[in-house]
Amino acid sequence: MTTGRVNPEFRLEDQGITGLGAVYYNLLEPALIEEALKRGEGTLGQGGSFLCSTGSHTGRSPKDKFVVRTPSVEDTIWWENNAPMAPDAFDRLHADMLAHLRGREVFVQDLYAGADAEHRLDVRVVTELAWHNLFIRHLLRRPERAELDDFIAEFTIVNCPSFKADPARHGCRSETVIALNFDKKLILIANTAYAGENKKSVFTLLNYILPGKGVMPMHCSANHAIGDEEDVAVFFGLSGTGKTTLSADPGRVLIGDDEHGWSDKGTFNFEGGCYAKTINLSREAEPEIYATTERFATVVENMVFDPETKALDFEDDSLTANTRCAYPLEYISNASATGLGGKPRNIIMLTCDAFGVLPPIARLTPAQAMYHFLSGFTAKVAGTERGVTEPQPTFSTCFGAPFMPRRPEVYGKLLQEKIRHTGATCWLVNTGWTGGAYGSGSRMPIRSTRALLTAALDGSLNAARFRKDPNFGFEVPVSVPDVADVLLDPRRTWEDEAAYDVQAQKLVKMFADNFAQYVAHIDDDIRAAAIG
Repeated sequence: MTTGRVNPEFRLEDQGITGLGAVYYNLLEPALIEEALKRGEGTLGQGGSFLCSTGSHTGRSPKDKFVVRTPSVEDTIWWENNAPMAPDAFDRLHADMLAHLRGREVFVQDLYAGADAEHRLDVRVVTELAWHNLFIRHLLRRPERAELDDFIAEFTIVNCPSFKADPARHGCRSETVIALNFDKKLILIANTAYAGENKKSVFTLLNYILPGKGVMPMHCSANHAIGDEEDVAVFFGLSGTGKTTLSADPGRVLIGDDEHGWSDKGTFNFEGGCYAKTINLSREAEPEIYATTERFATVVENMVFDPETKALDFEDDSLTANTRCAYPLEYISNASATGLGGKPRNIIMLTCDAFGVLPPIARLTPAQAMYHFLSGFTAKVAGTERGVTEPQPTFSTCFGAPFMPRRPEVYGKLLQEKIRHTGATCWLVNTGWTGGAYGSGSRMPIRSTRALLTAALDGSLNAARFRKDPNFGFEVPVSVPDVADVLLDPRRTWEDEAAYDVQAQKLVKMFADNFAQYVAHIDDDIRAAAIG
């Protein structure tokens, strides 16, 4: 049995997926929720949201992600960062997954990745769980119903949480696997119900494909000024650094919260929805995101709730600190209807400094911007990956190493060229700790971060008096309206300034040691901006 709208010449049978039970093509949100409830995949929450658990996998599994090593990609994949899988092992995995699915019901969504039609990727997502189909329908871009009549996917994702891989047979690390085959235009995901694997697999695809077209793929949120689509700001950062929160500014139009491209024409969102962290979310501090948790069809993952009233507990992290909600972009009142904007005028690199060393904002030269982009310093936030229970300092190149199939210098040079061409102003913003390291200091006040960003984006911050940071060499404002002066000098926020100096030198050395891997691949001006 088949249900839903689909190109009649592009059913799963045409892709070699046969012997299935019912196949549900391109169901809309009400039907997907009905099917998910019928199967006991979750619970109906307040306002018609869908409350679910992802089981033992409450974050991504980056160590279980593989790229199939074929001649066509052999010389272009960053193998030090991407675990290889042999083609024959992938073929066995594929065959075994399809055999496992025989007789089972599946759900199919045909979707677009990319708001710019010139650069979009047409993706088919086949899921065992109805709520996974709802999730990816939110997160990617939804074709018009009539467009489905001619839809033919360029890549297909098959996600089967009930299938357990065999490391000896399938050439993987554990029973969990995410395997990308660029030749067969196929991604296989098994033994994880964490929905974020679906969207990040698509992001990885675009990170490989778009640089070849001169388009810069970015792990960033983006917004533009109201009434001026050319005044675009992008916010680079890993999960938990504030991409979603800081780009959802009621004074600006939200282009998207996580993944974008920068082409010769401008900025475009890869996605059609948001995947926001909900731990400690409050109605007062983030009213729009909070409100989505009570909207129809919003997917709420791994949150503790009252079994009778279904009221969510935003502070309970007993299941995971990586509690999240997924919703379509139109649930944010100031979201862009097109997902498009001009070329970025301001580039913000968000970092979550667990050492309490970095200032809340710093202005970067283009060379310093490339240094910090390639460094990608932040802290892994609790729950984002399996096994991370508290912030851990890390360097994730290009603010997204787990999703980068090509070498970092490819993305760095693309960004360098675009900054040189547009003259964009670059900022480093620390949303981490002040007054001490994690465990002794406190988290940077979000009100102060917002005030600093407002001043940066409206241009007034450029008129401030700056000092040169003695540790990193970038410029730090001395005084900014609505921000305590002491906060702008992190050394003064520590009770023991000598202890700050020790901590700062420790961080400087970490930067230098990490950056040594790029020195042979970069230009002289970036090398000169390096520390050490």
